[in-house]
Amino acid sequence: MSTMLSVKGQVTIPKQIRDALGLKPGMPVDFAVNQEGEVVIHTAGGTGKRKPDRFESARGKADIKWRTQDLMALLRDDIGNAS
Repeated sequence: MSTMLSVKGQVTIPKQIRDALGLKPGMPVDFAVNQEGEVVIHTAGGTGKRKPDRFESARGKADIKWRTQDLMALLRDDIGNAS
């Protein structure tokens, strides 16, 4: 299985390898070179969970259904200023 090294020195870990190691987006990984000169990748310490999204608890909680034009008028402070 091959991949290309980018100009920035980055590579994409092939899906088969990510699946085999249980790697998910945002998980820390460690790289090492063994005695045979092979690169070894494994999950780094920690839980492997993403940092909590500070907006996640509020997402989808609005109970007011805004129409786009009304919201834009509010944001532009146009309410009551229309001729």
